Amino acid sequence: MATAIQTPATFLPTLQRLGSTVDPTIDAQAIARAWFAAFADAMSSKDTTAVIDLLTDEAFWRDMLSLTWDHHTYEGRDRVMKFLADQLPKFSPSTLELHEDLVGLETPFEDLAWIQGYFTFDTTVGHASGIFRLVLLANGSWKAHTVYTNLEDLRGFPEKIGPSSYPEEIYGGSAEAGRRENEHLDEEPSVIIVGGGQSGLGAAARLKALDVNALIIERNERIGDNWRNRYAALRLHDPVWCHHMPYLPFPPNWPIYPPALKLADWLESYAHVFELKVWTSTRVVLVEPGTKGRKWSVKVVRGDGRERVFEVNHVVFALGVSSDTVRMPNIPCKDEFKGQVPHSSKYKVATEHLGKKVVVVGACTSAHDICSDYADHGVNVTMVQRSSTHVLSTKNGVPLVLGRKYSKFSCQNTFQLQHNEALYSENGPPTELADRLSLSFPNAIVKLLHQRVTKVIAEAVKDILDGLRKVGFKLNMGEDGSGVYQLALKKLGGYYIDDGASQKIIDGKIKLKADGHIARFTPTGLLFEDGTTLDADVVVFATGYEDSREAYLQLLPADLHSVVQPIWGLNEEGELNSVSREVGGHGPNADKVAGLWSLMGSLAMCRFFSKHVALQIKAYEEGIFGERY
Repeated sequence: MATAIQTPATFLPTLQRLGSTVDPTIDAQAIARAWFAAFADAMSSKDTTAVIDLLTDEAFWRDMLSLTWDHHTYEGRDRVMKFLADQLPKFSPSTLELHEDLVGLETPFEDLAWIQGYFTFDTTVGHASGIFRLVLLANGSWKAHTVYTNLEDLRGFPEKIGPSSYPEEIYGGSAEAGRRENEHLDEEPSVIIVGGGQSGLGAAARLKALDVNALIIERNERIGDNWRNRYAALRLHDPVWCHHMPYLPFPPNWPIYPPALKLADWLESYAHVFELKVWTSTRVVLVEPGTKGRKWSVKVVRGDGRERVFEVNHVVFALGVSSDTVRMPNIPCKDEFKGQVPHSSKYKVATEHLGKKVVVVGACTSAHDICSDYADHGVNVTMVQRSSTHVLSTKNGVPLVLGRKYSKFSCQNTFQLQHNEALYSENGPPTELADRLSLSFPNAIVKLLHQRVTKVIAEAVKDILDGLRKVGFKLNMGEDGSGVYQLALKKLGGYYIDDGASQKIIDGKIKLKADGHIARFTPTGLLFEDGTTLDADVVVFATGYEDSREAYLQLLPADLHSVVQPIWGLNEEGELNSVSREVGGHGPNADKVAGLWSLMGSLAMCRFFSKHVALQIKAYEEGIFGERY
């Protein structure tokens, strides 16, 4: 009878739990060098037992494509051992090299200390990178508590990202040649990308760098309209340094929190600069199994009504984080109401409702932004909060969330982050390194770290939170006190990153109704279950959208719907369900949707994961893709 693999309880490797004390003057490089020499020898010889002996009993190993052709997090000695025993013989890691300039002792909290190091290695199919964190045990030995490995490039197929990569195009092509190429008059694309937002553009740029012919199908008239057509007050709530697009960072003179209209124009310019193939004012109406030797048949309709069917092996769904279907509560007696009832997706500018009484139902990001815009224009606005919200601030919250505490990388020979600076900041490490450092933490550990960080943030914004409580605003600390990070990964909502609206609520510039559920509409507004009423000329529902998976199903035949796995949210290992992989996942009929890919998320996520999508598609096209583990 096989022995069941046990997953240990997850905890942070505190000094107290480890029974150790770390001298801050230790020679971190010497310790890392000695550990890595043994690690490199064990990995190269595929000696699973020797590798395991270098890890703590509760160790995590997170792999992204390099050893599994998938995203996995393995926790505990038994699970890591099985993974390594199965996969090391297939990938034969070799030429492991420690980058000593990226080794340092990290002390994110007083009771946490680890030596962090960065390394590179090769496998049978690619070039990869890795990050380890060593902790000191009670017996004086240093062992890895976390190891992260990530596929960087494919052997023999490097990215073409410099002028020297295209010697035949030293003078560029003719306008007519470019037109024919964009119209695909002479050659079918290998990949159709559905959607021309940041995820679609990132995927197209990555695929072009790998010599894969991709065509973006964008339903809007212009690239960037997915941001341009939203409400005028919209801006990014994360700093500009974490939102760079692949290969082309934002200009250094950009605002820290760029407005949506500025971002929209940048995305349009990005498509032009990289000469990406884009059909705008075009809709994909059907994606079904192919009939001409390719996996998929994609039917598109252009703005002038012309139809075309492409036969391709790959379709990247870059449709954004939500479906087109808005989430509208079914509140009785709506027909009796004499005013307007728009969803927030239809809201543009506050000046449309000057002199009106406005109620905004919802209390997360869009609701706050819209209410703030109304208040700034002197409109009488009331926010209706139906459930509690997690609130943090752009100034005192975002830097901590983006790594100020637990990802501070202070290597003597590279760069030095100041105490109050985030991993993604003006003086932070190169974006590519910051991405890997951020993702190298298993999400189970991130949750535990964020339980601490969330308390620090709450103390930093105590005056705001106390003020909100005083006026009746309902607050929470996120799932199990872990703040915004888990809410974003699981729900894509439930929080507000404050850039001024909270003070307006405290000051009464935005009125608040948070003490009763809506019972029904009245001719002049809303009646609540506690018998109170709100008069309104306009009731805006900032209540979100349906699951992103619905947008995929609208384009696929009904018999494939059950095969499509959840897209967003975390699986049992703490990895995103389908983002940057095929939408069938490990489902029983995954082969039926092979070649259908998902890419979505923030600009930062799309920057990183777009490369994963491109590498997998290129591996398929070149016949070197292995088996998902």
